[in-house]
Amino acid sequence: MFSFAEFGNDLYTGKKSFNFVGNFKRYAIIGTSLSIISLVLLATLQLNPGIEFRGGSEFRVVGTTTADPGVGEQVVRDAFPDAEPPRGTAIGGDSVRIQTERLNNQQTESLREDLAKAYDVDPSAVTSSYVGPSWGQDITSKGLMSLVIFLVLVTVMITIYFRTFDMAAAALIALVHDMILTAGIYSLTGFEVTPGTLIGFLTILAYSLYDTVVVFDKVRENTDHIYSSTRRTFAEAVNLAVNQTLVRSINTSIVAAMPVASILFIGAFLLGAGTLRDISLSLFVGTLVGAFSSIFIAPGFFVWLHTKRDPRVREQAERVERARAKAVQSGVGAGAGGGATALVAGSGASGSGGGTALLTADEDESGTPTRTLRTAPTYGGGQRNQPKRRSRGKKR
Repeated sequence: MFSFAEFGNDLYTGKKSFNFVGNFKRYAIIGTSLSIISLVLLATLQLNPGIEFRGGSEFRVVGTTTADPGVGEQVVRDAFPDAEPPRGTAIGGDSVRIQTERLNNQQTESLREDLAKAYDVDPSAVTSSYVGPSWGQDITSKGLMSLVIFLVLVTVMITIYFRTFDMAAAALIALVHDMILTAGIYSLTGFEVTPGTLIGFLTILAYSLYDTVVVFDKVRENTDHIYSSTRRTFAEAVNLAVNQTLVRSINTSIVAAMPVASILFIGAFLLGAGTLRDISLSLFVGTLVGAFSSIFIAPGFFVWLHTKRDPRVREQAERVERARAKAVQSGVGAGAGGGATALVAGSGASGSGGGTALLTADEDESGTPTRTLRTAPTYGGGQRNQPKRRSRGKKR
């Protein structure tokens, strides 16, 4: 029977491993393709800004038995045939929201009465509000400013904490990837972009960054003193770190996505459009996309960039390859599926302290050939025969 705990333990020890770093180019092609598709959707379908960003008048009809937004849209078109097409949305089972372009006080009062008649409710059950475009522009500018400040602080923090800009660059690439894909989903589904959506965007960026930092923290641990080691290459150490944190990333993403999916379902199908649906879509998509980028994109990009920028990575990889080639030539590590043993030298050719040095080869938890030097004791001046037993004479 499959055990997820045992599977995670095998990944941590290196008994099982997925080659995330080695297949980075393949994952980069997938991520780039999805990003290009998202950009095309943003250019063609575009985003659906809420009234908070575009400005206009909003009417809410409460307590109607006919929560059909099409009725209100038709009322607006009949009253203002030359105006922009209205947007109607059902909210729950007895409420409707109708959004129009900006109307003056006389037009607003007239439309309120028409909506009350159409939905068979009292005029007091129809409320109206107005949002100016300047408020929406102010929210947009502040949101973009918050995003820029967030990215700058993230870059500085990761660079200082991990003592390398390469990790910060990889984390930023993952964040940009997450933002583009989430925005593409919004343009594809047509969900409104509201201030709640911006809050969701900033939240998923923080979540994606958290997942990436967890992976990079293990990377730092595995690559500590890596340049003086011939046990595994820099890329292999990073890949082991990703495998060791894989189960944690999966568990965190599932736990975070399940309640958000419930909120999205309730907001989309039970309560209608609103803040719940707007913010929950960004959280749900961002959680899944953030987990993908922190596992498949960020570590591989970090290895690729660090290899290009730091010659020590290439030199250390060459030393590891030479050590492995030398081991194979010496008869160590040869043969499929097992270790090998080679006689190296006999030390102490005579005397009781002599022995034969055995160079044994095997593989560590990451699959890297290792060598162990041990001494097999010999007896009788290096002879391989066992020590003779003393014979005891019979008592006479």
